[in-house]
Amino acid sequence: MGMNKRRILLYPFALIYGGITSIRNKFFDWGVLPTHKIQLPSIGVGNLSIGGTGKSVVVDYLISNFKKDFRIAVLSRGYGRILKGVQIADEKSTAATIGDEPFQFYSKYQDIEVVVAEKRILGLKKIKKLPSKVNLLILDDILQHRYVKPTTLVLTTTYDAPYVSDALLPSGNLRESKSGAQRADIVLVTKCPETLRVQQIKFFKDRLNLFPRQKIFFTEIKYSSTVQNTLTKKGLTKLKSPFVLVTGIADPTPLVSHLNSLGLDFIHLSFSDHHQFTTQDIKKLKKVQGGGDILTTEKDYTRLQPVLQDENLFYLPINMAFLDAAMEQEFKAYLTEKIKLN
Repeated sequence: MGMNKRRILLYPFALIYGGITSIRNKFFDWGVLPTHKIQLPSIGVGNLSIGGTGKSVVVDYLISNFKKDFRIAVLSRGYGRILKGVQIADEKSTAATIGDEPFQFYSKYQDIEVVVAEKRILGLKKIKKLPSKVNLLILDDILQHRYVKPTTLVLTTTYDAPYVSDALLPSGNLRESKSGAQRADIVLVTKCPETLRVQQIKFFKDRLNLFPRQKIFFTEIKYSSTVQNTLTKKGLTKLKSPFVLVTGIADPTPLVSHLNSLGLDFIHLSFSDHHQFTTQDIKKLKKVQGGGDILTTEKDYTRLQPVLQDENLFYLPINMAFLDAAMEQEFKAYLTEKIKLN
C-alpha cells in the first residue's frame, strides 16, 4: 500500500487522536492540568515525531559542552527498561535496568548524574536531594511531558523529514499537532546534508514559519573514522569484511548511506528502535556474521554487548556538528544566557 493511500485511510483515526492531544494541550495552557516550572537551570530536548530526529545525539552534545562548567544531571523516561519508578544510575545499572540511552550517557560520562522516571516531576524531586548539588538539568524527550517546564526547550526535526511535512499518528508520525512547535525556544534541524546552500536554508526557514522569538540552527551528523569497543579501537575501513551492521534505531538510513559512500562491504540486520535482542536474534547474528566483524551504533552496543560479549563487536561513534563555527557559537551563547537568567 502506498504511503499516500495509507495516510488517507488512517486520516479519520488521526483526527480523533489529534482531537485528544489538542484537548490535553489546552488543559495545560489553561492551567487545568498543572505545569511545574523547574527552578533549576534546565534544557529540555524533544520532538514532535515518534523518533529518528537525533535527540540522543543532541543530549550527548549538551553534556559534552557544558559539563566543564556545570554539575549536570540527565533526566529521562528510560524507555524499554525493566525496572519502574525513579532509578538513579550507578555501577550496577545496565541498559536493561535504566534504558539504553540513559545507560549510554552514564557509561560515557562518569562525572554526571543520570536519573530515569516515567513521571519526570518525581525524578526532579530525587535530583534535588542528590548530594552532588546539580546545577544544570538536561531533560530528554520532554516535549509532550508538560507536567514540568524547563528553562529552555529545544525541538529537534530532521532536514529530510521536517514536522511540517508530516501528519498525526496513525496517518503519519507526529505525536501531537504541528502547533506544538510553538512551545520551543530553539528548533534544531538535524541530519542536514554537508553542502547546504543559503537559498536552501532560507526556504526551510520559510516553511517552518517560526515566531520571531524562536531560534533555528542547522546541524549534520559527523561519523568517526574509527570504531571501538571496551577493549580496543581500529579504523572503520579495517573491519573484517563482509561485516554485519546491526541497528535497533528509528532511522538507520543515514548510517547505511555513509557506509555505502565509503564502499564498504556489509550485511545489514535492521531491528525496531530500542529492540531487546533475544537468544534467537543472537543465533541469527552469529550465523550471518561468519568470520567478519559486527558493527552497531553506540546506543545498540549497550544492549548487544552484555548478550553477545564478542571481541569482534564494535560501535561507530557519532557527534553533532553545526554548519559553521559562528552558528555553533550563537547556539552556545544563547543557551548560556538562558541558563544564567534562570
